[in-house]
Amino acid sequence: MKLRNLGAGLAVFGLLFTGRIAPAQPAQLPSWIDPDTGHRVIQLSTDPGSESLYFNLNPFTPDGRRMVITTTNGISLINLQTGVLEPVVGGRARIIMVGHKTGRIFYTTTNRTDRAVMAIDPVTKEIQVIAKLARGQDVSAVNADETLLAGTITLHPPAANNGTNADGGPDARTDIRAADAQRGDKARKIQERFGRHDAMELFFLNVKTGRVKTYDRCTDWLNHLQFSPTDPTLLLFCHEGPWHKVDRIWTIRTDGSQLTKVHQRTMAMEIAGHEFFSADGQTVWYDLQTPRGEDFWVAGYEVATGRRTWYHLQRNEWSVHFNVAPGGQLFSGDGGDDKMVAHAPDGKWLYLFRPELLPDLSGPDLDSSKLIHTGVFHAERLVNMAKHDYALEPNAMFSPDLKWLIFRSNMSGASQVYAVELNKPGMQTSWPPTSGAREPE
Repeated sequence: MKLRNLGAGLAVFGLLFTGRIAPAQPAQLPSWIDPDTGHRVIQLSTDPGSESLYFNLNPFTPDGRRMVITTTNGISLINLQTGVLEPVVGGRARIIMVGHKTGRIFYTTTNRTDRAVMAIDPVTKEIQVIAKLARGQDVSAVNADETLLAGTITLHPPAANNGTNADGGPDARTDIRAADAQRGDKARKIQERFGRHDAMELFFLNVKTGRVKTYDRCTDWLNHLQFSPTDPTLLLFCHEGPWHKVDRIWTIRTDGSQLTKVHQRTMAMEIAGHEFFSADGQTVWYDLQTPRGEDFWVAGYEVATGRRTWYHLQRNEWSVHFNVAPGGQLFSGDGGDDKMVAHAPDGKWLYLFRPELLPDLSGPDLDSSKLIHTGVFHAERLVNMAKHDYALEPNAMFSPDLKWLIFRSNMSGASQVYAVELNKPGMQTSWPPTSGAREPE
């Protein structure tokens, strides 16, 4: 299946990367300098309703040159060198992620009577039907070498959809512009789903043979599945529900062994969640509040050793989702509004965080190897999100070259995909200003 390149008229502009590309004029994508931060922002997508992926899902091809997004017409790739938007899958489909090894785009069809897991090669456009999904089955993760898929089975699913997606949030197609009343409805649906205690299992599906193995049968709400980006045998998942009522964060091996609780609560109303792997797979990071809504940390758990590192941040810096750049020297946060758990009076910003680990002065008189190592985040504001409705979560992530933070926003009305340059103009940069730049109204 060959798809026509709809962006052939766009010129090369080298947005994120340099390389052997044909000389041409910069593409005329909307861009502006944020007057409050001095950072350049670019609108990457053109179709209203476009969205980048959830913050912990890989959207990039292995060479870092293209990024997958969803549009109202299906699944598309943005060429990060040329700005060309190329549709690759038409119709309603849910992206799982881009494979780390081959760059194939894994997705599920959304026809409830005939659901399947598919993969498409972004170069040849060859489509593979990997597995048909039965009622109650959902696939949400692909392992590092693309040999296994991970998902959940709800053994006796209710007849009606519970209105939540794989992260317990609103369905992106229907609720992204939810008003306050709809936010309350989301919370009610999460509580109802949590309270049902449906019987569930984790399953691993062999991509080559189609063989399925199931583990961890329970009545906890199993959710938020993600494989280590480097270890094909390690899965991170959660017990979903109101965070103050669950021990949320867990890991398990693909043979069903080493079921491990990552974080142990030490006080009432302590919450931890929105967990994610570092790029090297060595650390699980997560949002930690001690207690809920009062004291804020980004906490890390080293998989091999159990070492714990907590970085402190201020109320206004709390974010719906955090992320970490390869190497661990930069973190990001996508902010939040005053109706969210931090009730931040001035939290609607995209942030760049530089972590500082505080020195351990214990000395030989105290063995601190088993203790939590603490530090602080030094925050820089990247984008003023005052016009953004946080019913749509920005889900910020670093570009592969660590020069941009990519996010989705409805700051101009309908959702679009944006990138903000980490360095301000005049500093080291990979992209010159475009003519005709404008700020969204």
